[in-house]
Amino acid sequence: MPLARINDLDLYYERSGTGPRLLFLNGSGVMLEDSRLLLSVFTSQFDLLAYDQRGIGRSGTAECPYGMAECAGDALALLDVVGWPTACVLGVSFGGMVAQELAVTAPGRVERLALLCTSPGGMGGSSYPLHELDQRPDGERNEIRRRLMDTRFDDAWLASHPVDLALVAMMEGRTTEPDPERRRGMSAQLGARRSHDVWDRLPSITCPTYIAGGRYDDIAPPRNSAAIASRIEGAELHTYDGGHAFFAQDPRAIPDIIGFLSAPRVSTEPPPGH
Repeated sequence: MPLARINDLDLYYERSGTGPRLLFLNGSGVMLEDSRLLLSVFTSQFDLLAYDQRGIGRSGTAECPYGMAECAGDALALLDVVGWPTACVLGVSFGGMVAQELAVTAPGRVERLALLCTSPGGMGGSSYPLHELDQRPDGERNEIRRRLMDTRFDDAWLASHPVDLALVAMMEGRTTEPDPERRRGMSAQLGARRSHDVWDRLPSITCPTYIAGGRYDDIAPPRNSAAIASRIEGAELHTYDGGHAFFAQDPRAIPDIIGFLSAPRVSTEPPPGH
């Protein structure tokens, strides 16, 4: 089992596939085991590096509270462990927050950046405060979570859209994980998420950037994606038919994302003789 000792934690990571180097950063509370189907799409096109973030899955749990800077530090240190000076970076939801923090902290290490269903924090807007759901009764919490995931997800919609119903069942299965250690890790992650704010630093990102969200996402609403794009010169902004998991709902999304990430790297160095 590949473990890297990083910032006094053992981080579990996997590397597979061939092609351009791609670092994948997962969403809140999501383990690699939860993401096999999505990861397999990218391993067919990329040399993919993915890991269980601190406190999640097979990675160790931090004993003290931490913030997004520590999460980005984990990612940068893992790049060093595998010997990657630079890479493309793909972040989903919470992973998109980590990716933003990484890119503003070490912009020279990111070749291309894809930010999916995420928020900049601060004046640019924050994602829904998911930590508040823990205070709700189970039935009410699940109903709110469904509508946050996709504002169309009421009983009538799900009854007539079996693919979306299966998506809801999968997501709710993750949130009912009984393991207290994982719950502790998820709680710490939500604490880091609360303090996320890269708004003032986003203009320091100079690499090609792809920002995408779902039209019906109420966790990271489309206006938050637009806010990120407004702060990064040349950023592409895309809105898809779906909610927080639009990449599993709109068949255009994954090919578009792969096309962006696999584009040739643009050199900023002058040609020989100049």
